[in-house]
Amino acid sequence: MSEKPQFELFDNPRPGRDYKITIRCPEFTSVCPKTGQPDFGVITIDYTPGQSCIELKSLKFYMQSYRNKGVFYERLTNEILDDLVASCKPRWMRVTSQFTPRGGITTDVTAEYRAEK
Repeated sequence: MSEKPQFELFDNPRPGRDYKITIRCPEFTSVCPKTGQPDFGVITIDYTPGQSCIELKSLKFYMQSYRNKGVFYERLTNEILDDLVASCKPRWMRVTSQFTPRGGITTDVTAEYRAEK
């Protein structure tokens, strides 16, 4: 896969307050690295921003970069969390991926980050 798109950020309008932002990406697609078949799922990002918030158009392009990438659910969930944390430096963040059934089995993966105080 080529270089991942960069996240654009904007200033948190209330940096002194803890509040939660929830972003849902209901049309996420990637590819199963074993079968080459498409995987469809929902990625949910919950976070408490630090100094910056994530701009949604850049997040959309980042998510679309996974369309043709062969990656296991566990890796992509943790990779998304790592990339977002490195970019926006939240106080807290959780990324949950929920994938549609494949062979009668569904998979949900959750990865979480909390800034040290």
